[in-house]
Amino acid sequence: MSKNNISFILNKPQLSENIGASARAIKNFDFKKLVIVNPRPIFPNDKIFATSVGAKNIIKESEVYENIEKAIENVDIVIATSARFRNKNIKHINLEGLKKINFKKKVGFLFGSEASGLSNNEIGYANYTLQIPTNPKFKSLNLSHSLIIIAQIVASIIKLKTKPYIRSKKVRTASKKEIQSVVNLCLKNLEDINFFKPIEKKPKMLQNLKNIFYKMDLSDKETRILSSVFASLGKKR
Repeated sequence: MSKNNISFILNKPQLSENIGASARAIKNFDFKKLVIVNPRPIFPNDKIFATSVGAKNIIKESEVYENIEKAIENVDIVIATSARFRNKNIKHINLEGLKKINFKKKVGFLFGSEASGLSNNEIGYANYTLQIPTNPKFKSLNLSHSLIIIAQIVASIIKLKTKPYIRSKKVRTASKKEIQSVVNLCLKNLEDINFFKPIEKKPKMLQNLKNIFYKMDLSDKETRILSSVFASLGKKR
Protein backbone atom coordinates (compact mmCIF):
# COMPACT_ATOMS: atom_id res chain seq x y z
CA MET A 1 0.00 0.00 0.00
CA SER A 2 1.25 3.50 -0.82
CA LYS A 3 -0.02 6.88 0.26
CA ASN A 4 0.97 8.11 -3.19
CA ASN A 5 -2.00 6.19 -4.57
CA ILE A 6 -4.44 8.37 -2.64
CA SER A 7 -5.83 11.61 -4.06
CA PHE A 8 -8.25 14.10 -2.54
CA ILE A 9 -10.48 15.72 -5.14
CA LEU A 10 -12.27 18.99 -4.35
CA ASN A 11 -15.09 19.59 -6.79
CA LYS A 12 -16.04 23.25 -7.27
CA PRO A 13 -14.65 24.52 -3.95
CA GLN A 14 -15.99 27.98 -3.15
CA LEU A 15 -13.74 29.31 -0.40
CA SER A 16 -10.00 29.88 -0.62
CA GLU A 17 -9.68 29.19 3.10
CA ASN A 18 -11.15 25.71 2.72
CA ILE A 19 -8.78 24.85 -0.11
CA GLY A 20 -5.80 25.95 1.97
CA ALA A 21 -7.02 24.12 5.07
CA SER A 22 -7.60 20.98 3.01
CA ALA A 23 -4.03 21.10 1.75
CA ARG A 24 -2.83 21.38 5.33
CA ALA A 25 -4.98 18.39 6.34
CA ILE A 26 -3.53 16.33 3.50
CA LYS A 27 0.02 17.10 4.60
CA ASN A 28 -0.82 16.42 8.26
CA PHE A 29 -1.10 12.76 7.33
CA ASP A 30 1.70 12.75 4.77
CA PHE A 31 -0.45 12.43 1.66
CA LYS A 32 0.65 14.26 -1.48
CA LYS A 33 -2.15 14.63 -4.01
CA LEU A 34 -4.66 17.46 -4.03
CA VAL A 35 -6.89 17.72 -7.09
CA ILE A 36 -9.05 20.78 -7.73
CA VAL A 37 -12.01 20.76 -10.12
CA ASN A 38 -13.35 24.07 -11.43
CA PRO A 39 -12.59 26.19 -8.32
CA ARG A 40 -14.63 29.33 -7.75
CA PRO A 41 -11.74 31.51 -6.48
CA ILE A 42 -8.65 32.20 -8.54
CA PHE A 43 -6.28 29.31 -7.96
CA PRO A 44 -3.85 29.64 -6.38
CA ASN A 45 -4.15 32.90 -4.45
CA ASP A 46 -2.74 34.50 -1.30
CA LYS A 47 -5.58 33.33 0.96
CA ILE A 48 -5.09 29.74 -0.12
CA PHE A 49 -1.37 29.89 0.60
CA ALA A 50 -1.95 31.65 3.93
CA THR A 51 -4.38 29.03 5.26
CA SER A 52 -2.29 26.14 3.97
CA VAL A 53 0.43 27.26 6.45
CA GLY A 54 3.25 24.72 5.99
CA ALA A 55 1.56 22.89 3.12
CA LYS A 56 2.32 25.35 0.32
CA ASN A 57 4.05 22.56 -1.60
CA ILE A 58 0.74 20.65 -1.72
CA ILE A 59 -0.89 23.70 -3.34
CA LYS A 60 1.95 24.22 -5.80
CA GLU A 61 1.96 20.57 -6.85
CA SER A 62 -1.83 20.18 -7.05
CA GLU A 63 -3.65 19.34 -10.28
CA VAL A 64 -6.46 21.54 -11.59
CA TYR A 65 -9.14 20.34 -14.01
CA GLU A 66 -12.26 21.78 -15.62
CA ASN A 67 -14.46 18.78 -14.85
CA ILE A 68 -14.63 15.57 -12.83
CA GLU A 69 -14.18 13.34 -15.88
CA LYS A 70 -10.69 14.70 -16.47
CA ALA A 71 -9.86 14.65 -12.77
CA ILE A 72 -10.57 10.92 -12.36
CA GLU A 73 -9.11 9.59 -15.62
CA ASN A 74 -6.23 7.89 -13.80
CA VAL A 75 -8.18 6.87 -10.68
CA ASP A 76 -9.23 3.23 -10.22
CA ILE A 77 -11.69 3.69 -7.35
CA VAL A 78 -13.68 6.86 -6.68
CA ILE A 79 -15.28 7.30 -3.26
CA ALA A 80 -17.72 10.20 -3.09
CA THR A 81 -18.51 11.80 0.25
CA SER A 82 -22.12 12.71 0.90
CA ALA A 83 -24.12 13.83 3.93
CA ARG A 84 -27.30 12.27 2.58
CA PHE A 85 -28.30 8.89 1.18
CA ARG A 86 -28.67 8.75 -2.60
CA ASN A 87 -31.25 6.58 -4.31
CA LYS A 88 -28.74 5.36 -6.89
CA ASN A 89 -27.23 2.01 -7.78
CA ILE A 90 -23.95 2.76 -6.01
CA LYS A 91 -22.51 0.85 -3.08
CA HIS A 92 -22.51 2.75 0.18
CA ILE A 93 -19.77 2.26 2.77
CA ASN A 94 -19.07 3.69 6.19
CA LEU A 95 -15.70 4.64 7.68
CA GLU A 96 -15.16 1.10 8.93
CA GLY A 97 -15.82 -0.14 5.41
CA LEU A 98 -12.75 1.70 4.14
CA LYS A 99 -10.70 -1.21 5.50
CA LYS A 100 -12.09 -3.32 2.65
CA ILE A 101 -10.87 -0.93 -0.05
CA ASN A 102 -7.84 -2.07 -2.05
CA PHE A 103 -5.44 0.81 -1.48
CA LYS A 104 -2.89 -0.81 -3.75
CA LYS A 105 -5.04 0.67 -6.49
CA LYS A 106 -5.36 4.40 -7.16
CA VAL A 107 -8.12 5.71 -4.92
CA GLY A 108 -9.68 9.15 -5.14
CA PHE A 109 -11.89 10.73 -2.47
CA LEU A 110 -14.35 13.13 -4.06
CA PHE A 111 -15.70 16.09 -2.07
CA GLY A 112 -18.50 18.42 -3.18
CA SER A 113 -18.73 22.20 -2.96
CA GLU A 114 -19.43 23.81 0.39
CA ALA A 115 -22.85 25.13 -0.66
CA SER A 116 -24.48 22.14 -2.30
CA GLY A 117 -22.22 19.11 -2.00
CA LEU A 118 -22.23 16.68 -4.91
CA SER A 119 -25.11 16.45 -7.37
CA ASN A 120 -26.61 13.08 -8.34
CA ASN A 121 -24.85 13.39 -11.68
CA GLU A 122 -21.49 13.97 -9.97
CA ILE A 123 -22.14 11.06 -7.58
CA GLY A 124 -22.59 8.94 -10.69
CA TYR A 125 -18.82 8.95 -11.27
CA ALA A 126 -18.21 7.16 -7.97
CA ASN A 127 -17.77 3.49 -7.16
CA TYR A 128 -18.88 4.12 -3.59
CA THR A 129 -20.54 6.79 -1.51
CA LEU A 130 -19.25 7.46 1.99
CA GLN A 131 -21.02 9.21 4.84
CA ILE A 132 -19.26 10.39 7.98
CA PRO A 133 -21.53 9.73 11.00
CA THR A 134 -22.62 13.02 12.56
CA ASN A 135 -25.49 14.55 14.50
CA PRO A 136 -28.61 13.53 12.48
CA LYS A 137 -30.04 17.02 13.07
CA PHE A 138 -26.90 18.74 11.79
CA LYS A 139 -25.10 16.57 9.25
CA SER A 140 -23.19 19.19 7.30
CA LEU A 141 -19.43 19.15 7.85
CA ASN A 142 -16.91 21.77 6.82
CA LEU A 143 -15.01 20.66 3.72
CA SER A 144 -11.58 20.55 5.33
CA HIS A 145 -12.98 18.89 8.46
CA SER A 146 -14.52 16.02 6.53
CA LEU A 147 -11.30 15.65 4.54
CA ILE A 148 -9.08 15.44 7.62
CA ILE A 149 -11.33 12.80 9.21
CA ILE A 150 -11.03 10.60 6.14
CA ALA A 151 -7.29 11.29 5.80
CA GLN A 152 -6.68 10.15 9.38
CA ILE A 153 -8.73 6.96 8.92
CA VAL A 154 -7.00 6.06 5.65
CA ALA A 155 -3.57 6.83 7.11
CA SER A 156 -4.25 4.41 9.97
CA ILE A 157 -5.44 1.74 7.54
CA ILE A 158 -2.33 1.91 5.38
CA LYS A 159 -0.25 2.16 8.54
CA LEU A 160 1.29 5.57 8.05
CA LYS A 161 4.69 5.67 9.71
CA THR A 162 4.90 8.29 12.42
CA LYS A 163 7.81 9.28 14.60
CA PRO A 164 7.52 7.94 18.14
CA TYR A 165 7.27 10.43 20.97
CA ILE A 166 10.77 11.14 22.25
CA ARG A 167 11.33 12.85 25.55
CA SER A 168 13.54 15.94 25.39
CA LYS A 169 17.17 15.33 26.29
CA LYS A 170 16.92 18.36 28.57
CA VAL A 171 14.44 16.51 30.77
CA ARG A 172 16.09 14.04 33.16
CA THR A 173 13.99 11.40 34.86
CA ALA A 174 14.21 11.60 38.62
CA SER A 175 16.22 8.88 40.30
CA LYS A 176 14.62 6.56 42.82
CA LYS A 177 16.68 8.31 45.51
CA GLU A 178 15.22 11.72 44.53
CA ILE A 179 11.68 10.35 44.49
CA GLN A 180 12.19 8.67 47.86
CA SER A 181 13.40 11.98 49.28
CA VAL A 182 10.16 13.67 48.17
CA VAL A 183 8.09 10.80 49.54
CA ASN A 184 9.83 10.99 52.91
CA LEU A 185 9.29 14.74 53.11
CA CYS A 186 5.62 14.34 52.26
CA LEU A 187 5.15 11.57 54.82
CA LYS A 188 6.92 13.58 57.52
CA ASN A 189 4.50 16.47 57.01
CA LEU A 190 1.55 14.09 57.15
CA GLU A 191 2.90 12.50 60.34
CA ASP A 192 3.26 15.94 61.92
CA ILE A 193 -0.42 16.72 61.39
CA ASN A 194 -1.52 13.25 62.55
CA PHE A 195 -2.93 12.41 59.13
CA PHE A 196 -2.78 8.63 59.38
CA LYS A 197 -6.05 7.66 61.05
CA PRO A 198 -7.11 5.10 62.06
CA ILE A 199 -3.64 3.84 62.91
CA GLU A 200 -4.33 0.27 61.73
CA LYS A 201 -4.77 1.59 58.18
CA LYS A 202 -1.46 3.46 58.19
CA PRO A 203 0.63 0.74 56.45
CA LYS A 204 -1.84 0.54 53.55
CA MET A 205 -2.07 4.32 53.28
CA LEU A 206 1.72 4.62 53.21
CA GLN A 207 1.96 2.05 50.45
CA ASN A 208 -0.71 3.79 48.36
CA LEU A 209 1.02 7.15 48.72
CA LYS A 210 4.35 5.69 47.65
CA ASN A 211 2.72 4.03 44.65
CA ILE A 212 1.26 7.37 43.55
CA PHE A 213 4.67 9.04 43.50
CA TYR A 214 6.43 6.19 41.73
CA LYS A 215 3.77 6.01 39.01
CA MET A 216 4.11 9.69 38.15
CA ASP A 217 7.36 9.37 36.15
CA LEU A 218 8.68 12.58 37.69
CA SER A 219 11.58 14.58 36.31
CA ASP A 220 14.39 15.80 38.56
CA LYS A 221 13.03 19.34 38.23
CA GLU A 222 9.56 18.25 39.33
CA THR A 223 10.95 16.47 42.40
CA ARG A 224 12.77 19.66 43.39
CA ILE A 225 9.55 21.67 43.06
CA LEU A 226 7.59 19.17 45.13
CA SER A 227 10.32 19.13 47.79
CA SER A 228 10.10 22.92 48.01
CA VAL A 229 6.32 22.77 48.32
CA PHE A 230 6.36 20.17 51.11
CA ALA A 231 9.16 21.98 52.92
CA SER A 232 7.18 25.25 52.77
CA LEU A 233 4.06 23.55 54.10
CA GLY A 234 6.06 22.24 57.00
CA LYS A 235 7.36 25.72 57.86
CA LYS A 236 3.84 27.20 57.80
CA ARG A 237 2.93 25.15 60.85
